Amino acid sequence: MGGKIKLKSAKEIETMAEGGIILTNILKALQKKSSVGIKACEVDGLAGCLAKEAGAECSFKGYNGFPYNICFSLNDEVVHGFPEDKIIREGDLVSLDLGIKYRGLFTDASISFIAGKKPGKEGHKDILAKKKLVRTTLNCLKDTLNFCRPGFQLGDIGNAIQTRAEKAGFSVVRDLVGHGVGHAVHEDPFVLNYGKPHQGMKLIPGLVLAIEPMLNAGTFKVILDRRSGWAYKTKDGLPSAHFEWTVAITESNPRVLTPLDWFSFE
Repeated sequence: MGGKIKLKSAKEIETMAEGGIILTNILKALQKKSSVGIKACEVDGLAGCLAKEAGAECSFKGYNGFPYNICFSLNDEVVHGFPEDKIIREGDLVSLDLGIKYRGLFTDASISFIAGKKPGKEGHKDILAKKKLVRTTLNCLKDTLNFCRPGFQLGDIGNAIQTRAEKAGFSVVRDLVGHGVGHAVHEDPFVLNYGKPHQGMKLIPGLVLAIEPMLNAGTFKVILDRRSGWAYKTKDGLPSAHFEWTVAITESNPRVLTPLDWFSFE
């Protein structure tokens, strides 16, 4: 990134909203597919098929050499995980990140959830801790809507995420950020998941952001997986959760272009 902010017209936002519905419908199907025992490559393949059927493309595939349709991250993987030969196991914290290109415009969204969720007594506390992490991350995302309006600033968004996360006992990843989206997979501005109120760029109508809180159960520090060269993992090996949506700043209320109101914890 590092270029000029690209505002979107009302017509472009309408097209992105159409693409966003395609994206969230696919994401919903991917979550349903991601049951215990399923190979991650099957989930990745389904994403490609559903996008093609809807007249869209999975925008991550081929982006800077990324070889898959989706980012499939497990447990201590924060983002950009490869599906590869992973098999979903009971109690895994699964994060699915999907980008869609539809009629030349891009949207982006992500969800995290617990696979299976029927632990024995030994795993009960672990599952409850993961559920709390997932629930807090989604609520951090929802909190940002209070500030996705003209007059607020990017620091208000980051502070909203950081405040809830740290109050719940979690840390916010600092080396990875949200971003502008629409004409490309990634655009300016960066959207930090931490910050101070009333600081940073002012939000204006036509700005479209991919806001994506990434919360860790332990340290905020992450490391790059050298084997894939893409996946980021928590430095201490503890779980991480990730939610994301694409939201347009309008003259009045924010417009979520990739709605996650269908998402359920249970």
